[in-house]
Amino acid sequence: MELSSAIYSQSSAAQILRPKLCFTVSIPQRASIVSSSSPPRYLRMETQSQPRQSISCASSPSNNVSPATSNESGQFLDRISHQVLFFFFFHSLTQSLVLLICFGAARVGEVKRVTKETNVSVKINLDGTGVADCSTGIPFLDHMLHQLASHGLFDVHVRATGDVHIDDHHTNEDIALAIGTALLKALGERKGINRFGDFTAPLDEALIHVSLDLSGRPYLGYNLEIPTQRVGNYDTQLVEHFFQSLVNTSGMTLHIRQLSGRNSHHIIEATFKAFARALRQATENDPRRGGTIPSSKGVLSRS
Repeated sequence: MELSSAIYSQSSAAQILRPKLCFTVSIPQRASIVSSSSPPRYLRMETQSQPRQSISCASSPSNNVSPATSNESGQFLDRISHQVLFFFFFHSLTQSLVLLICFGAARVGEVKRVTKETNVSVKINLDGTGVADCSTGIPFLDHMLHQLASHGLFDVHVRATGDVHIDDHHTNEDIALAIGTALLKALGERKGINRFGDFTAPLDEALIHVSLDLSGRPYLGYNLEIPTQRVGNYDTQLVEHFFQSLVNTSGMTLHIRQLSGRNSHHIIEATFKAFARALRQATENDPRRGGTIPSSKGVLSRS
């Protein structure tokens, strides 16, 4: 009996001392969640004797920003973004104006050459992207002109028909003459260009060095030693004749040297690749020159 009384008295005392907890969470939409049930011991943080506290999302530090401050921040970011956009626009416009001043309009040369033996049209854009559209009736020459476009980043358009039923000589020559004339037209007064170009191109065992000067004075130095007379149906003697014809009409000093090579195809292809890269160097803009002619005489013209 005494034991049961003691248990009852302890239980009553526990009930008297047990705090009644109440949690209120304020929601921005003025909805509240109230819990009157007794939570576990580790959540008993607030007693009935203490004032109730509200926890509201609206009271978070990140949202304690006045509307005026928020508007000022937005206006500041707008001003910064506009200034950045203006800077990039002005920078692009300045670059375009520099190219326009140095080179004028797009450096494009277009030529049509018609004889009793051939009908050739050539268009070349020195500031292209490497697009080649060539149909010459000589498949191997088409392949080489693709190298010229791809590695020089020139847009090269060639259409030719000729007396290839006899041989490729006339068509090969007249295409080269037309390309040289198109280069001459595209270069104009040659203002602002680097003028000189030099490149050594490897292709497997072949290694070819090309150095050129857009001087206005035609000269060809050529020492390729191609071991076979033909690559496919193409007469390898026509390689020298191609570059000689191009030099004559473009007013270019061109030196081609074979440093090594045994395969005829590799030697010829490396030659066209090296020529394309050297010509690209020579025709590109020299920003330090400021659009002037790269000659102490003040003129570079076809002699």
